[in-house]
Amino acid sequence: MTTSPERVLALLPNWIGDVAMCTPALRALRSQYPDAELNVAGRISACDLLAGLPWIQNRIAIPSRPGIWTLPSLSKVLRPYAGDITVVFPHSFRAAMLARLSGARIRIGYARGWRSALLTQTVAPHRENRRIAPVYMAREYLDLVAGLGCTDDGEGLELAAEPNLVSTIRAKFPPTGPRIGIAPGAAFGGSKRWPAERFAEAADTLIERTGATCVLLTGPGESDLRLELMGHAHSELMECHDGTSTIEDLKATVSQLDLLICNDSGARHVAVAFGVPTVCIMGPTKPAYSVGPYEKGQVLRIDVDCGPCQKPVCRTDHRCMTGISPEWVVDTALRILDE
Repeated sequence: MTTSPERVLALLPNWIGDVAMCTPALRALRSQYPDAELNVAGRISACDLLAGLPWIQNRIAIPSRPGIWTLPSLSKVLRPYAGDITVVFPHSFRAAMLARLSGARIRIGYARGWRSALLTQTVAPHRENRRIAPVYMAREYLDLVAGLGCTDDGEGLELAAEPNLVSTIRAKFPPTGPRIGIAPGAAFGGSKRWPAERFAEAADTLIERTGATCVLLTGPGESDLRLELMGHAHSELMECHDGTSTIEDLKATVSQLDLLICNDSGARHVAVAFGVPTVCIMGPTKPAYSVGPYEKGQVLRIDVDCGPCQKPVCRTDHRCMTGISPEWVVDTALRILDE
């Protein structure tokens, strides 16, 4: 552009973890266009996750997967925020169509999904042997905005927790013992979830051996999982909410932890953003998508002949997850806590 943009809009990814991994690219946009209004649009949870970041001016909540027939009306909502540049982080055709209808003069996204005609500028996806290959998502998003001249500041993922909520949650913890989060969910599907009884066993052992306070973190749609885990646990697990945490609850609680034990889920990347070590139990997903240089802790996974399958539901015996024992998780957690 020959003149500095006044408004930059970013269409956000859908998954919470991907939104967290998107923050280095969003910050690079702010650095590249310091005088522009930086706006983001995405599902409510994505907008809530980015709340508190002072370098984002407006967060516009839109449906996560809008029908094609609703795009014209959504575009009218976004048009006041999208005048100069729209960055399309999702890979979908509908996201590119929404950018086109919203009227930004520059619309940049990855050249995939038969959507290049809807964009004014495209970036080729990472390929190996001519095939699209997985790459750490924060790197993928940074590579996209590099097409606008943006550069990585190397600071990694960034989120903000509401200070009053942080103070309230901090006051609930006892004065001694490690603070360990237990996040058994995974929105992608059951294949990414380590069995609830194993989370419970690991929590019981860590409480017994370290005097830890284990905080159960579950969200909307996970009430059955919460009850199942609590039914298996012999020790009392702390909850910083009524069992269904909001995104603000999640951020504030995770920010106060010494360690998070989790699946390969959004909570994991929230922990990375706050510098909290993780024990990540990974099964059907390819590590290249989510293992990056900013994470503290360790990813636990085993190689199986049927994986990584990238499927939300296991169609065999789920051995990529059941092969990971509570003892392995506990030993890893103890090592990290001693570091």
